[in-house]
Amino acid sequence: MSGLRIPLTGPDGSGTPRATALLAPNPSPMTLEGTNTWVIGEPGAEQVLVVDPGPDDEGHLRRVAGALAGRRVMAILLTHGHPDHSAGAGRLAALLGAPVRALDPRHVLGDEGLGEGDVVTAGEAELRVLATPGHSFDSLCFWLPADAALLTGDTILGRGTTLIAPDGDLGDYLRSLDRLRAGAEIAEAAALLPGHGPLLADPVAALDGYITHRRERLDQIRQARTAGARTLAEIVDVVYAGLAAELRPAAEVSVRAQLAYLDRA
Repeated sequence: MSGLRIPLTGPDGSGTPRATALLAPNPSPMTLEGTNTWVIGEPGAEQVLVVDPGPDDEGHLRRVAGALAGRRVMAILLTHGHPDHSAGAGRLAALLGAPVRALDPRHVLGDEGLGEGDVVTAGEAELRVLATPGHSFDSLCFWLPADAALLTGDTILGRGTTLIAPDGDLGDYLRSLDRLRAGAEIAEAAALLPGHGPLLADPVAALDGYITHRRERLDQIRQARTAGARTLAEIVDVVYAGLAAELRPAAEVSVRAQLAYLDRA
């Protein structure tokens, strides 16, 4: 993939030759600039796939549908079922006449779900499905071999680190990171295409950073407990000292997941 040109900033419209991001208007501390809705297909081809339609925002969904006018959408795929990625799926399916495929059967519209090892195609373009639980129980990543690119949903973000949601598990997440790290090196991955934030052009370095961060956070929580912090609030005060108030609920969710992991170890 030495000839691949990858823009490094600006999620909207950025991507790889076969993956283009359309940014949903739902910015927040948790979603960064907003949710990246990815359109996957060979350049100029009639058939495409859509990954993560985003929130149930009529303007965004109509914009996606308009951008795909004259092209056939073979399927709408979900990296996971959190509303900022999935809530617009039903409406976009109605606009495009396409099925929705996901790991969680509650989000499937049509005859097929998604699972580890599945290959989804649109003409000559293909996505290979990897089960990567952790952020949520139903998290998936999609490997785009023609561009040596991995669509990561919330498993890896374009900036910062992801949250282990209440329906996720840190042990699963660490195993998913290790798997992606090994695969990225073997496959010589050229880009990570996240669900939020900009494209990452050094997948191995990004995954190494995520793995290191998680191990360091666990060490910090162990140290806080050794120093006498016992309650969730006390541990957050120590480990996330100086955190902005609007981010504290997310920190509490993260610490709760890490405590559950440590208590099982």
